Amino acid sequence: MGVVEAPLVAGISVAAAALGGRYLIHAWQAFKARPSVPRVRRFYEGGFERVMTRREAALILGVREHAVMDKIKEAHRRVMVANHPDAGGSHYLASKINEAKDFLMGRTKGSGSAF
Repeated sequence: MGVVEAPLVAGISVAAAALGGRYLIHAWQAFKARPSVPRVRRFYEGGFERVMTRREAALILGVREHAVMDKIKEAHRRVMVANHPDAGGSHYLASKINEAKDFLMGRTKGSGSAF
């Protein structure tokens, strides 16, 4: 390397590092400014069927169709807190949430079992 090339290579290296750092700073600021999306899945938006099915009950509560009782109770509580009539929620939605919990836990209206 000659006397002229060494400062040129050093200058290009410094410029590349500065541009790379600027890019990283902008990327970090964009990452921090993005809207925070809750990590919990969104709630079921509705479009209820006439007769509650196991699939619909699981969608309402946000659990699997064959979830254990503890998961069903936890999901029921979480969804009910978000939609409780005393907190501005709908009585209809609260009744559907309760119906979904009862259905998945095996307590359905009019019969002794969920099947």
